[in-house]
Amino acid sequence: MARRTYSSPVRDAAAAARRAQVLEVAERLLREADNAAAVAMETVAAAAGVTRLTVYKQFGSRRGLLEAVFDHRAAQGGLSRLPEAMAIDDPRQGLDRLVEIFCAFWGGDPAVGRLQAMAASDPEFAETVDARNERRRQAIQVLLARIGGPERIPKSGNQAGRRRDAVDLIFTLTGYATYRSLKRNRSDAEVCALLKAACASALDPGPDARGTAAGSLESPSR
Repeated sequence: MARRTYSSPVRDAAAAARRAQVLEVAERLLREADNAAAVAMETVAAAAGVTRLTVYKQFGSRRGLLEAVFDHRAAQGGLSRLPEAMAIDDPRQGLDRLVEIFCAFWGGDPAVGRLQAMAASDPEFAETVDARNERRRQAIQVLLARIGGPERIPKSGNQAGRRRDAVDLIFTLTGYATYRSLKRNRSDAEVCALLKAACASALDPGPDARGTAAGSLESPSR
């Protein structure tokens, strides 16, 4: 006879509280550690006052824990507002909003930059960060497809190449490394304005390096 499973509100609340506690401890340890590799499941469990098995039940693996920490920090840093940018009728205004959201995220909490830097020395954490960064690339692709008009992203031809180049450029411009480099001698507002202008230039590059007209991403019919 199969065992009956049931959900208890008290049990669920206790599990949620333990999960939040483990996340808080893991984030604190990542802030204090020299690298992400120093944060092991056993270390987090001991600091949180729970068993190693409890951490595994909550997150499945060390990578699962790191992903949860990064996603929690992203939510706290305002990335949950990205659907606002995607929902704006004018995709160019949506792109400006995306830039604003990421500027606020990269500059809002020093821990965000620290987490990005840790990826360089921890392959497992690098996979986590890369996967989350790819979500930004996908959002940019969607916005640029809307800017391109009814034909969307073409399968081949010069316009396809221009769109791919624009996506790559804007992805780089909206990343943490670019933000950090520009922030050294600029205010947050100045960095954001500069990035908006640079992203707009990536959409309308003008003549290319060979002296031929590269054109914009707009549909010829528009």
